[in-house]
Order: sequence, then structure tokens, then C-alpha cells
Amino acid sequence: MPGKYLALDFGAESGRAILGTLANDQLKLEEVHRFENRQVHRGRHFHWDVPHLFSELKRGLHKAASGGHQNLAGIGVDTWGVDFGLLDERDQLIEDPVVYRDSRTTGMVERAFQLLPAAELYGHTGNQIMQINTAFQLLSLVESRNPILERAKTLLFIPDLFNFLMTGKKLCEYTIASTSQMLNAQTRQWAEIVFDKLGLPRAIMLDVVLPGKLVGKLLPEVGKETGLSGVEVIASGGHDTACAVGAVPVKSEKWAYISSGTWSLVGVELPAPVLDARAFKSNFTNEGGINGNIRFLRNAMGLWLLQRCQKDWAAAGHKHDYGELVEMAKHSVPFQCWLDPDDPTFLNPPNMPDAIVDFCQRTNQSPPQNKAQFVRAVLEGLALKYRHIIEMINTVCPNPVEVVHIVGGGTKNELLNQLTADATGLTVIAGPVEATAAGNIISQAIATGEIANFAEGREWVARSFPMKTYLPVDTEKWANLYERIRSHLR
Repeated sequence: MPGKYLALDFGAESGRAILGTLANDQLKLEEVHRFENRQVHRGRHFHWDVPHLFSELKRGLHKAASGGHQNLAGIGVDTWGVDFGLLDERDQLIEDPVVYRDSRTTGMVERAFQLLPAAELYGHTGNQIMQINTAFQLLSLVESRNPILERAKTLLFIPDLFNFLMTGKKLCEYTIASTSQMLNAQTRQWAEIVFDKLGLPRAIMLDVVLPGKLVGKLLPEVGKETGLSGVEVIASGGHDTACAVGAVPVKSEKWAYISSGTWSLVGVELPAPVLDARAFKSNFTNEGGINGNIRFLRNAMGLWLLQRCQKDWAAAGHKHDYGELVEMAKHSVPFQCWLDPDDPTFLNPPNMPDAIVDFCQRTNQSPPQNKAQFVRAVLEGLALKYRHIIEMINTVCPNPVEVVHIVGGGTKNELLNQLTADATGLTVIAGPVEATAAGNIISQAIATGEIANFAEGREWVARSFPMKTYLPVDTEKWANLYERIRSHLR
């Protein structure tokens, strides 16, 4: 019988249940359910709506079962990083997890550095300093004396929380823990000094387990509700980017990846973390891979800017689908202004087009005048940021990048793919779109013994999904622009 696995992939905008089937030397993916992810404003904070998400998760399980796939070999969950839920002594979720973009972490980075210098913090955790990181979220609770900490007995990162809701079993998976700024990058266990110096509650943290761990079978009530009784849940790699990178169909040793979506994760795969002064100064992160390697990367704000522009225009009565906006940008004059996607202005502004105008005015530029120009500016800004990060990678790592693999939903944006080739001067290979689901399923299949290792898993991906190659053009124009603005990029 062909192996069938279900990947439950949660993104910041939406979630999917993806059925993966291994048969005839092909990995076939089928979307069985898609649903919205939404932020809920309660009191002073934005929260993820866990009851809604868990209900949609179970709906995905039910659709798989009703489609004739009751004989699943495994179920695996992956999500975004850093966020968490807190359970009380009865294993009840105290409140819905707070969204990483919430303002509660404002000022927490600076406060943390008063307690533990930045270079020392980086030397232990190897994480890019970002105010969204788990350590700073927890510090905000400590500093505000939030009573929720008195009730908290267990911290579960988002994928671990859904694993618990499905099985009743609690664990902490390595790839998702590695996004927290609380894990020692070398030992892959909790960095005790971070908890001690920042005063974070160490007792609520579970021991870390590597991806591929069998979590447990679906709870009887979940099995009865969904029609999937007795199916095993596998800790397949809780971080969505770890799954996506694990599925990159590489054929060269000198490659970089861009996991392109709401965030853009730009980096390389290394056998060990890089924690030296150059990596710290360039603010790279060292995160765990599902294949045991280190994902050495920088987070860039990604297509979030375009997604928010689209929503803000729609709220004003001007609805455009994604493809329409990109097509408009194709015919817009290039290089009318430049943006740094990682400027704090763009983290979560009330209105993204207004934030772009504000950035241009602060940097003495003429702001975009129409939607096509806004979209073009966002995509060019991303391409320039990719070049900036890859150049920094080349100063730290011994093998200069020669090929860029783009995976994830952003691969469908052909204009951005071409601009990336032009800006970096490198060959770009785009695909697969569903790299995260593919990596999730490969991780599960390795856990069950159906696939031998991740090298074999990447071969499955390479022969199963179409790829498109983009060659660079107009590189001199991009080089001139980049030299002019590089000192202004974060």
C-alpha cells in the first residue's frame, strides 16, 4: 500500500491540510482543506484564535477520512515560530497565545541587554535579535508582573500545542524551540544562563526532542469526531521553515535558499552553528533543521508588506487579487524609490501604504503615486534585501553562493523571482510551491522508515515537482542602485 501522510501546515494568514502520498517514485500532494487564520483583539493584545484553528484542524482530519484516507501512516503539524501557549496545572490553556507582532515586546530587547549583553546572548543562542522572539515575549510577562505566569505550569510552542490537543501528550520539538532565543545553539538544550539572567521561568519548559519523535495516537474523542481513530501523530519538524528547507531539491553544494511567503527566510545550510562576531554583527540566526543541520539565515519581512497593502486597499473599497497587483507592477517604471522591508515602520502599521509613504519621506524620496508603483517598490525592495543578505552570507561562509533556490508560496510570484535573479546576479530556481508540506511529509516518512534519509527525501521532491529557472538580466542597473543604498539597509 502507498504511504499516506497528512501535513497540517499553519501560516500566519491561512492553514492547510495537505495529503501526501508516496507511490511509484513520486510524492503527490493534495490539498484537502484550507482555512483562514485570524488575529483576535482582546483587551490590550492580539491573540491567535486557537479554538477556531483546532476546529479547522479537526475538519481537515475529517475531510481526509471521508475522502477514503483513514489508513494514514502519520499526521504532522508545522507552524510559524516563536509564539506559545501556557497551560495551567490541569493542562488547560490559560489564554489564547499572543501574536508575535503584538506591541507587548516594545522595549524588551533593550531591557534584556541591560541584563545580558547582546553579544553574550547571541553567543549562547545564535538567534537573530528580533523583538518578536520568545525570550522577549516572556520577559514582557516578567517585567509587567503578569499574573498568568503564576498559573503557568507548561509552555508549549504552537505546533507542540496542537500536538497536545490531538493526543494529550506534551513535548517540545527541537526545530521550533530553536526559534526562541532560549536554546543553546551548540548543545541543543535550554540555555540556562538566559533564563537565569533574564529571570525567565525555567520550570515551565519541557525537555527538547528531535524531529521524528512519535508523539502518540489521536485521543479517542478526536478519533471519533474525525474518523481517524488510532492514527499516530509525529513531531515532524514543528517549524514551517525547517520543513521547507528540508525539501529544497538541491543539486549543487554552493546554494542558498529563500523560503518566500509572509516572511522571507534567506540563508544556507551548515553542519554547525556560526556564532562569531561577524555573524552577530550581521544579525544572522542559527536555527535547527529537520535533517540535523543548522539553518544559518536572516529573516526579512517578506511579502507581508504586499499582503497588508492588498488588505488595506480592500478595506478602502479597492479590491485587487494578488495576480492582478503583480501584473500591474510588471508594467510600472522600475527604481522609482527603494524600500528596506525590515524597517520597523513595516512591522505592523495601522496602514501599510501610509507606512511606505512615511518611509519614503523620511529617506528623502518621492513616494509611489499609484498601486502599481507601490507593488513594484515592495518587490524591488525584497530583491535588494535578498542581495544584501546573500552578500553578508558570503563574507561569513567559506563557499560563495552560486545558485538560489526559492521555495514556498512566493515561488508563484514570477516577477519577484526574476527581480531576485537580476538583483543578486545569480541563477534562481523556483519550486516547489508546497515545500513546507513536502518537508513535513518527508520527515514523517523517515520516522516510519518509508524513506531512508533526507538526501533520499530531496530526491523524491526533485522528481515529483516542476521547477522553473530564472537567469539574471540588467545586473549593472541593480548593482549601481545597490551600491548607492547598501549602507542604509538593516
